[in-house]
Amino acid sequence: MQSIDWIRVIDITGLVLGLIYLWLEYRASIWLWAVSIVMPIVHSYLYFAKGLYADFGMEFYYVVIAIYGYYCWRWGKRDKNTKSKEALQITHYIRKHIIASVVTWLVLWIFIYWILITFTDSRVPVLDSFTTSLSAVAMWALAKKYVEQWLLWLVVDAVSCSLYIYKEIPFNATLYGIYTVIAIAGYFKWKKIMASYTQS
Repeated sequence: MQSIDWIRVIDITGLVLGLIYLWLEYRASIWLWAVSIVMPIVHSYLYFAKGLYADFGMEFYYVVIAIYGYYCWRWGKRDKNTKSKEALQITHYIRKHIIASVVTWLVLWIFIYWILITFTDSRVPVLDSFTTSLSAVAMWALAKKYVEQWLLWLVVDAVSCSLYIYKEIPFNATLYGIYTVIAIAGYFKWKKIMASYTQS
């Protein structure tokens, strides 16, 4: 009797969950946050098994930011003085947050890289820390419903796709290849949704 390749099973499961998540994000559906809580459980095992330690650690952050993102989308208001019961709307990145986001990303990148080269046997510390740090900023931007979050994910997804091919995680690599394409479509989809606010 042939033993089950659990890595492959988890890889496929992650692919399915990732596609569901991507579809919900593309449609700007609040249900994407529910999938965001389940998906890290699957991916954390996969990344640890493949030595992607920064990605592994990032999954815990994803759970926390998923709860925060749901709160922002459900009850957050762009203007604190508004009494509207509408859910948070898509908007552009606030200018004052751009510099803070860039600084946060660079500090995280350096810090995670240092952790990887100091405490782990990671063979891809530069790219692993790069995608992890930028993902942290992108997830925050998604929670705030900034349309430019798609552009951040475009970079993360393209680099991650190459990284997972190198680490021989084919289904995850396929998922991130799809993410890369959808990130472009998602950006224009969200811009269209954003434009509809002024027309209604």
